[in-house]
Amino acid sequence: MRRTRTRAAAVALAVAAATVGGTAAMSGTASADGHWGGPSTGCRLGAGNAAVKHVIYLQFDNVHFTRDNPNVPSDLEQMPHLLNFLESQGTLDDNHHTPLIAHTGTDILTSLTGLYGDRHGMPIANSYRYFDQNGVSQAAGTFAYWTDGVYDFNNPNPTDTAPTMVGRDGKTAPAPWTAYTRAGCDFGAVATANTVLENTGPDVPKVFGAGSPEAAEAADKTNQNLAQTDFVGIGVHCAKDSKVCAAGGANARPDVLPDEPGGYTGYSGLFGAKYTDPVISPSGPVKDVSGTAPITDALGRPGFPGFDGMSAANSLGYVAQMQEAGIPVTYAYISDAHDNHAPGGHAYGPGEAGYVAALKSYDTAFDQFFQRLGKDGINASNTMFVVTADENDHFVGGKPSPQGCDGVTTPCTYTQLGELNANVKGLLVTQTGDTTAYGVHADSAPNFWVNGAPAADAPQVRTFEHDLAGLTAANPLTGRTEKFADYFADATEMKLLHMTTADPKRNPTLTEFANPDYYVFSGAPNCTTPCITEPNGFAWNHGDFAPDINTTWAGFVGPAFKKLGVTDAVWSDHTDLRPTMLTALGLRDTYVHDGVPLVPFLKDGALPPGLHGKKVADLEAAYKQLNASVGAFGSDTLKAATAAITSNTPGDQQFTATESALTALGAARDTLAWQIATTLDDAAYHRCGLDGDRAHDLVKKADALLKQAHTLAG
Repeated sequence: MRRTRTRAAAVALAVAAATVGGTAAMSGTASADGHWGGPSTGCRLGAGNAAVKHVIYLQFDNVHFTRDNPNVPSDLEQMPHLLNFLESQGTLDDNHHTPLIAHTGTDILTSLTGLYGDRHGMPIANSYRYFDQNGVSQAAGTFAYWTDGVYDFNNPNPTDTAPTMVGRDGKTAPAPWTAYTRAGCDFGAVATANTVLENTGPDVPKVFGAGSPEAAEAADKTNQNLAQTDFVGIGVHCAKDSKVCAAGGANARPDVLPDEPGGYTGYSGLFGAKYTDPVISPSGPVKDVSGTAPITDALGRPGFPGFDGMSAANSLGYVAQMQEAGIPVTYAYISDAHDNHAPGGHAYGPGEAGYVAALKSYDTAFDQFFQRLGKDGINASNTMFVVTADENDHFVGGKPSPQGCDGVTTPCTYTQLGELNANVKGLLVTQTGDTTAYGVHADSAPNFWVNGAPAADAPQVRTFEHDLAGLTAANPLTGRTEKFADYFADATEMKLLHMTTADPKRNPTLTEFANPDYYVFSGAPNCTTPCITEPNGFAWNHGDFAPDINTTWAGFVGPAFKKLGVTDAVWSDHTDLRPTMLTALGLRDTYVHDGVPLVPFLKDGALPPGLHGKKVADLEAAYKQLNASVGAFGSDTLKAATAAITSNTPGDQQFTATESALTALGAARDTLAWQIATTLDDAAYHRCGLDGDRAHDLVKKADALLKQAHTLAG
C-alpha cells in the first residue's frame, strides 16, 4: 500500500516514513493528431510507422498476476476485462521484477525514470532516515514533490540539504515528464509518486508563493485538510503553447526544474484538483470512470480523495477525463485491493469476501474504462497502454476456512491473519544484551543507521551484525522458534544492489532482509509486552528479498507492441519500462537508463535500425542478470555478503576477504554495465549500429563476472 503503512506504522509503532524520484527527455519523430479538443500543439509520438496518439501508463499498488492461494483466482484472474485486454491485444510479461528494496515508492520511481534508486535518490521506501550533524538518524519521507529537499517528518528545516530526488551528481534527478513536454505533449499525473504535490506544508508555498491564498489554506488547521483535497495528488505538466494550461489562466503556475539537464524554462503546470478539474471538466466535478459519481474526499468535497482513495474507478475516471480533455499522456496510480481502506479496516486474506468484492469493483471499472475510451476513439490501434504493479507482496496468515474455498463461489475466512511484528530492540536486549544506539526504517527489509555512522568493519558494527543474525522468534503461525533474518547487506553489498545514493547522510549502516512473514520495528528495550505479535491491520509484506515479492508483471499494448499473450521468455525489471516506452515513441532522455528497451516485445517497425536481432536480445539478457538488483549477480553477491557478515572467523578473515572480493567485483561490474548500457543507448537513441562481434564480446565478459559472483556465493 502507498500510504496506510506509512501513516499507521508511524503512529502505532513510532517508526518513520518515506520519499522518491525521476527522469527527462527530448526529441520526437512522427506527428500525431489529437482527440476531442486535440492535444498540445505539435505533440509528436510514435517511432517508425507506429502511429501513437495517446499514452496511458497505469501502475497498481500490489495487484497480483500469480495466485497467493492455489484455489483462489489471482487478482488479475478476478479482473478479466483487464487481463483479457492485455493477453489478447498485446504482451503480458510475467517474468518482470522489482528493484530493491521492493516497496511502493522505490518501485514506482524506478519505473518512472528507468533508473535504480542509487541514481534517482530513493532506494529505500516508503520512508528512510538520514544522519544529522550529531550522527543520529532522523526520519524522512519518500513521498515528496520532485524538486523538494529532504522531507523530515519532524523538522521543517532538516540538516540534510540534499534533494529528495538526489542524482549521482548531487542535484535533483531529471523529471519524467520532460521527455513528453519537450516533444509538445501535455503530461497528466494522477496520484503518480512525486510528479504531483505530496505534502501541503512544504509544497503549496513553494508552487504558489509563501504569501498566497493557497499557502494560507495549507496553513489553516481548522479546515480538515482541505488543502490536500485541493492541491495534492492531481496535476498536469504542460508543453509550451499548451491549450490546457492556457485554459487554466492565472491558475497555471511555472513548472520549475532548476537542475534539469539542458534547462527547462517557459513551461507551466496545473497543480491540484482545484485548478485541474475545471479545465478538464468544465461542466462540473470530475466523476469516476462510470461518469456518475463525483470524485470527492472523505467529507464529500470534490477533489483529490487521498492516495488510498485512488481506487480503479477514481483513477481511471481521472485518466479518461484527462484524455478526453486533450491531454495525450497520462500516468496514474491505482491503490491496492487487498486492504480495507475504511477507517480501522483490516487487511483481507485471499478469497475473503471484501477482497473479492474489491476486485469485482476494479474489474467493473476497467470494463467501463475500455468502453468509454472506445467511444472516444482511444484504443489499441492508436494508444500505448503500459500497465504494471509496483511489486508483489507476501501474504502472512493461517490456512483459510472452509478447506478448498475459492473466494468467488465459496468465501474464505481466516482465524489467523496478520504479519508478525518483531520488536528488534526488545529482542536484542533480552537475547544478547546489545544496547547499540541506532535508528531503524521499520519494514520486512529493515534498514539500520547506527549512531555515529561507523564504518562497515568497525567492531561495534560487527558485533551488532552478529547479534542481529542470532535473534530468534517464536512464530505463532508455525509454533516453531526460528531465526527470522534471511540475508544481510552492508555498505559494500548495498552499493552492488543499487541501494546507496550520492547523499552519504541517508545511506544506512546495514540492511536486513528478514523472513517475509516478519515486519521488523524498534520498540521498547524489553519484551514485557510480547516482542512478537500478530495484529491483523497488515497481512501483506513487501520490501524483502523473496521471489513472491520481487517477481511481478507488466503488460504492453499498442501499435508498437507484438501480440505475444502471456510470456516468461524475457527477464525484465522496472528499469526497462521507460526505455521500452520511449524507444517505441521515438523519444529519448537526457541520460543513459539503467534499463533496456525490451526488444523482443517491440515490432520491427518501432525499432531503430541498430536495435534488431538476436545479438541485441542476448546482450540485453546478459546485462539484466549482471546489473539488476535481483538478477543473478545481485542474488549471488547478497548470499556471499550474508555469509561474510554472519561469519565469525579468527581475525574476521572471512569477512575481510569477502569484502575485498565484493569490492573488486562491484567495480568490474559497474564498468562493464556502463559499457553495455551506453552501447545499447547509442543503438536505441543515437542511430549507432551494434556490431555483432562487439555484442558477443560484452556478453562473454558479463558471463565471466556472473560466474565469479556465483563462485563467491559458494
